[in-house]
Amino acid sequence: MGQLRHYLLGEVSWQRLVRSAVLIYVLVAAYVYVRADAMIFRPPPPTYDLLAQMRLIPMEGGDRLAVLYLPNPAATFTLLYSHGNAEDLGVIEPLLTQYRDWGFAVLAYDYRGYGLSTGTPSEANAYQDARAAYKYLTQTLNVPPEQVILYGRSLGGGVATELATHVPVAGLILESTFTSAFRVVVPFPLFPFDKFTNQAKLPQVPVPVLILHGTADEVVPFEHAQALFATAATPKFSLWVEGAGHNDFSAVAGDRHRQALQDFAHILHGLRTND
Repeated sequence: MGQLRHYLLGEVSWQRLVRSAVLIYVLVAAYVYVRADAMIFRPPPPTYDLLAQMRLIPMEGGDRLAVLYLPNPAATFTLLYSHGNAEDLGVIEPLLTQYRDWGFAVLAYDYRGYGLSTGTPSEANAYQDARAAYKYLTQTLNVPPEQVILYGRSLGGGVATELATHVPVAGLILESTFTSAFRVVVPFPLFPFDKFTNQAKLPQVPVPVLILHGTADEVVPFEHAQALFATAATPKFSLWVEGAGHNDFSAVAGDRHRQALQDFAHILHGLRTND
């Protein structure tokens, strides 16, 4: 009788432990679901004032989106650039100028809550921001969609990938981009939801893709780039830079970065000519 009582008490304790674990998981999942955007987006204090080449375009709900356009009359393609987290147009302006010097026109923008863009950043808002920038580029600046290359760095790669599944463009470039946001933290599906599910969306991208990544990336492991490349449909291209981290890819890559972008543009131009 004593053994049976001991067994039953043990069974009850085990059931309580399981119920407690399930409850904790549900509570954590609910918290992450509600707070995910606030945990992901980290806008820095604005690093710039409104410059002559910048515009504040109106958004639904009264928000304004800061965009920076660097024209290049000799360019065949315009890069629509979606930047990474914890940076804004002021931080990336030297890089954008470099892209213009490499033979591209460039349009970049700040997500809501970044730089001089008003509003609150979120995954859904970032997707809307990218669409607004695309609309401004193709309808206000009259750049034909077939001359637009989407370029997303890090978090911006998720924004660019989503946009590439919905609008016509010439190509997609992903630099230091993750397979999904949660997989950067935990390398397996911990919750039944995720953010910026790039690997799942890439097969839906109908244009050529160029993936750039450093093998020493300390934020987004190199394995993410390899998984994205394996998932992307052909034609697809890559540049893996040995020793490059998350925030020094272009500096470590040096002229290889320029060459990769120009080669990609040359391939896209050839595809346009053959159509």
